[in-house]
Amino acid sequence: MSFSIGIVGLPNVGKSTLFKALTRQRVDIAPYPFTTISPNIGKVFVPDERLEKIAQIVKPEKITPTTIEFIDIAGLVKGAHKGEGLGNQFLAQIRNCDAIVEVVRAFKDENVQHVEKEVNPKRDLEIVEIELLMKDLETIDKILAKLEKEAKSGDKEKSKKFDLLKKIRENLVLEKKVSDISLSEEENSLIKEFQFLTQKPIIYLFNTDQSNKFKIDERLKSKVGSHYLISNLKFEEEVSELSEKEIEELKIKPFLDQLILTCYNILSLITFFTIAGGKETRAWTIKKGVLAPEAGGKVHSDFEKKFIRAEVIPWQKLIELGAWKKARELGQIKTAGRDYLVQDGDIIEFKI
Repeated sequence: MSFSIGIVGLPNVGKSTLFKALTRQRVDIAPYPFTTISPNIGKVFVPDERLEKIAQIVKPEKITPTTIEFIDIAGLVKGAHKGEGLGNQFLAQIRNCDAIVEVVRAFKDENVQHVEKEVNPKRDLEIVEIELLMKDLETIDKILAKLEKEAKSGDKEKSKKFDLLKKIRENLVLEKKVSDISLSEEENSLIKEFQFLTQKPIIYLFNTDQSNKFKIDERLKSKVGSHYLISNLKFEEEVSELSEKEIEELKIKPFLDQLILTCYNILSLITFFTIAGGKETRAWTIKKGVLAPEAGGKVHSDFEKKFIRAEVIPWQKLIELGAWKKARELGQIKTAGRDYLVQDGDIIEFKI
């Protein structure tokens, strides 16, 4: 299963431009609202120089990077939770994403309509936040109505969940996002199934112009914290159309690599590698804290079900020694059991 990032924001802020630059897919882009109706979906390779270095040692027939899925979702407008614009359809699409990149317009262009008539990043942020809060409030009211009878019947688990949801509702009414509520690991586990929109991690991406004069002031910083990036997405779209050789010759450092890695990090993801007996060097994405059998299940279900052990070496050690055979001879490949916690950069061979 791929991890997915929903690209959201008001209409005409640069969502589809970002999607096109990331995925190099052709998408409809126009200077008026609701050009995107159905979501555009594309998988993006996660840049990782470690994979290339491992491949130089292993010399495989095939190299396969890991991926993250990006979903370009139709523009949100004020009142979406009540059905304005594409309303609930838009909000349902966010629910299926693991994290959000919220594109915020920070450029002026008379040829590109702004749905609120003028550029105002702080106001736009607040519109999106209120819509997500209101949708979560609507969701939680429906859940509470169903749970109330079950909670009163003496079901301890349902009663615990009911009380927790009431606590969350009280915070939502005060315009406090679920992610800002102090919840225990057990409480987070109890509400995981509901996929609350305001619980999802958010990266704020301010789309500026060539002048690049836009700066985050204190008012905005109080809204977005440290999870924000600033970029001219029109320029990044143009860069995405260049060849790797042209990018290297022009000494351009693609901003999109930074965005992809920021998404990767905000979801607490790590990468491990397999070398498949020298046939394929491949990167795999998992959450931090995953044990070896579960990581094996990413590669093949049998590697989890029939797991006996794993042979593991950190990628730097393999590069240093120059060959898997030499690493084995020198005792640098360790045997790991079912309780082994996979580390970022591990090269793993699963034994069943």
